[in-house]
Amino acid sequence: MGKIKSAPLNTKALVRHVQTRLGDLADGDKAVEMAAYMKTEMPFYGVQKPDRLPIIRELRDNFAPSSQDEYEAAVLALWKLKHREEKYMAINYAGLFKAFVTPDSMPLYERLIREGQWWDFVDSISSDMLGRVLLNYPDKARPIIERYSDDEDFWIRRAALLAHLPHKKQTSHKHLFAYCKKMAHEKEFFIRKAIGWILREYSKSEPERVLKFMRENKSKLSPLTLREGAKHLAKHGLAEDLLD
Repeated sequence: MGKIKSAPLNTKALVRHVQTRLGDLADGDKAVEMAAYMKTEMPFYGVQKPDRLPIIRELRDNFAPSSQDEYEAAVLALWKLKHREEKYMAINYAGLFKAFVTPDSMPLYERLIREGQWWDFVDSISSDMLGRVLLNYPDKARPIIERYSDDEDFWIRRAALLAHLPHKKQTSHKHLFAYCKKMAHEKEFFIRKAIGWILREYSKSEPERVLKFMRENKSKLSPLTLREGAKHLAKHGLAEDLLD
């Protein structure tokens, strides 16, 4: 008996489902608060993350892609919608189906970052998707991340740093530290913050290695980066000389 093919993913039904569910949960007061917090004029439904989780599970159970084309079409169909929660759903959808979180999807993730241009989009894409691809396919992904580290768009450069967030002891410290040093001179807040953030997270797995790096590069790292990067080390009394 031949293999039964699954029906093609209906992206219109996917979009309709997301819009209907978010519309039913909409809260005008929260929408105003959420937009103010994110400093954006993009409209919100006012549906916070806990209330979006059941919808994400519904997408997983009822709208799974069966090909790379379907995966990308579904992500972009949601991404192109006007409300911010719809774009969050696009990112959530992209992360749901691990079989498609591969080097083939990196151009899609890069597009979302370039178009998103704000931390609530960029950070989850960088950590959850690019980070997974880099960890699982280092030979194919590393040259792309290397290119990101020199990109003119600081959100792409930030992504090159934050792609290491989930790696813990598997972090390629050689590459990570090289990116941190390369960007250490930058005055952009979101770069300085990202360097500190990734150093802080990596210090939870390799405190001595991070401490050594920060001491050797103290004069190059911004005060913001030093404060952020030393937070975990300071809890263990290891960073007094970095914060004086």
